[in-house]
Amino acid sequence: MSYSINRRQFIRGAAAFAGFTAAVACSPQAPSVQTGEKRSLKVGTFGGFFEEAFVKNIYPEFTKATGIEIESVPTPAADAWYTQLETAARANQAPTDLSMMAQIPMLRGQASELWTPFDLERIPNAKYLKDNFIHRYPDGRVDGIGAASWYITFVTNKTKHPNAPTSWASLWDEQYRNQLGMNALPTGGFLLDITAATFFGGSKILETQDGILQVMNKAAEIKPNVKLWYRDEAQFQQALETGELAMGQYYHDVSVLKAKQGKPIQSTFTKEGGINDSGCWVMSRPSKKLEEAYVFMDYMCQPEIQAKLSRNVGVAPVVDRKDTDLTDEEFNAVASDISPIIPAYRTYMEQGDWIAQKWTEMITS
Repeated sequence: MSYSINRRQFIRGAAAFAGFTAAVACSPQAPSVQTGEKRSLKVGTFGGFFEEAFVKNIYPEFTKATGIEIESVPTPAADAWYTQLETAARANQAPTDLSMMAQIPMLRGQASELWTPFDLERIPNAKYLKDNFIHRYPDGRVDGIGAASWYITFVTNKTKHPNAPTSWASLWDEQYRNQLGMNALPTGGFLLDITAATFFGGSKILETQDGILQVMNKAAEIKPNVKLWYRDEAQFQQALETGELAMGQYYHDVSVLKAKQGKPIQSTFTKEGGINDSGCWVMSRPSKKLEEAYVFMDYMCQPEIQAKLSRNVGVAPVVDRKDTDLTDEEFNAVASDISPIIPAYRTYMEQGDWIAQKWTEMITS
């Protein structure tokens, strides 16, 4: 996934920004759990700021509420972590009991039944989750519970372009020749999903190779406007701040934080919506801590905890906004009420190698 160390390192520095990450005093309803025995759970989250924020802001209160100790495990990028979990499972080992996993590796894990199915009745607070944050095997069994989400939006340098665009279609506007910064990976910026939503009525066209080629041909039309195809998010961020780049696609929460620091950056949710990417809690097959995992996931699904994550970790809630106590400013710093573009994850899982080849030939070459 593209939720890279660079981004987390930035947020770590920005987290001290006054007025945005003030800790909250919340008293969530703790799920019932038996006491009198020492219980523990190994939980893996993306290493760096993300894992540090969970250790500081989430785990101590969870342990206080439930008596279950958390052993925090910083994990590498999701694809690499999925591979480690798969390899460990073959040796009947579980490096973690629960891990936060990105969507495409989640689908890969389904093929080998790597993920332990969950009983939703054991996670009553899952009722607060939006439907797209309950991940299922093709036969309907639940294999992932929404953990956190984040948005990629249309970002601009306000000095260069005071009037923010209202549509992703502006990426194709000839007046912006050689001014854009775009993610170099098909699953980094999800340009195909943006193109499908903007010009083809949605993601259905991405279900076939012929459809994908139509979308890719349209996406290739922005090439004259792209000055930088970036893999290093820090490079794009700096170029946008200095005006070397006028616009592009980037993380909404980071852009909002930079704007609050006085940088000339504006993040816009266009009429087609921002790209909404997310991670789920999963349990690899060998773990024996299912009971503790249910308690943890139920705790994390509480709207109060989701609001706390938004304030302290900078991620969008996976529950409905109306169930949280987030203010407009707090909510808008991490999310939007505009319906999002959800990436066609299964297409990338099933057609990943072919898409990568065509992407290189037609887009970034």
